[in-house]
Amino acid sequence: MEIKHYDDMGDIGMDVMREVGSIGTGNAATAVSGLLNTDVRITLPDVKILGFNEAANYLGEPEEVVAAVLVQMSGDLKGIMLFLLKLDFINAVTETILGFKIEDYSQMDEMAMSAVTEVGNIIISSYVSALAGLSGMEINLSVPAVSINMLGGILSVPMIEFGYETDKIMMITGNFILGQHKLESSLLMLPDIESLNKLLKKLVNAGE
Repeated sequence: MEIKHYDDMGDIGMDVMREVGSIGTGNAATAVSGLLNTDVRITLPDVKILGFNEAANYLGEPEEVVAAVLVQMSGDLKGIMLFLLKLDFINAVTETILGFKIEDYSQMDEMAMSAVTEVGNIIISSYVSALAGLSGMEINLSVPAVSINMLGGILSVPMIEFGYETDKIMMITGNFILGQHKLESSLLMLPDIESLNKLLKKLVNAGE
């Protein structure tokens, strides 16, 4: 299957990405559980292809402030991955690791930023490991960068990076269950079209 746009993935392409999502989320839950030293479960993830404006409205409000961990992919798969964290997710992390909560993003100190970056990087790495394992592709990751901005501003990063190729975003969504907390998990994956074609070909062939 050869695609020119994310929308062209079809049922087969979406199914293999859901399979990757399921394995990746399972790996992520295990890794985060080890980091936080507490039981972490995750709901069955879903994969969506949405336009940038649709994605902003689906994830919240464009003016809503969020944190995002961004990693660039290189090697056989080129693109970027973004993991979004809202305040409840950040507090679950900081309370467990550092013993305190924050009321707003302005209170995030260096330790809180480091903890958030670590969790985001673990989750992204878990997905990428699943991708690499199932496809046999070599995927390298950059050092993670964390940003705090309005949701619309965060989403402008992939728009600037890949807007010339697509006006869509691939989202893998679900919920982490941490004690009594149900925390939204939103991972945005934007491979370039050439890389996505390579990935889908390998994943579909591996599943046959």
